[in-house]
Amino acid sequence: MTANGDTDLGRTVRLTIPAKPEYITLSRLALAGLSRVRAFSDETLADLKLALTEACSNSVRHAYNGGEGHVDISFELRDDRLIVEVADDGTGFEPDGDAKGDDEMLTEGGLGIAIIRSIADEVEISGGPSGTGSRLRFVKLL
Repeated sequence: MTANGDTDLGRTVRLTIPAKPEYITLSRLALAGLSRVRAFSDETLADLKLALTEACSNSVRHAYNGGEGHVDISFELRDDRLIVEVADDGTGFEPDGDAKGDDEMLTEGGLGIAIIRSIADEVEISGGPSGTGSRLRFVKLL
């Protein structure tokens, strides 16, 4: 895990974990530590942990078809928001629908995205940074 120093824009913490379920807890611990920099309410922290867990779980479950891989997580803390990005270099996916509250998002495999959309103020899903895989970015206004 690396932490970049303070800038005018905020602080960024990056974490790379193996794409295995038992490592998702590390991302939640990093988020909890970051929440101490800005005293999030218990409710906000719980919501953010849930959204983060869902985002990481999608990469762990779907990106590498049971093979080896990694998940890159970044947290950018700004004065008025937290930006979380979860990316992988796996097979990628196309979410069903793009509107908040779309009933198709509630099908199996889409519930996690629906949960993230209900918690976050902004959600963006795209291909991974290397041209393969997927990237899920969400923003929570503080």
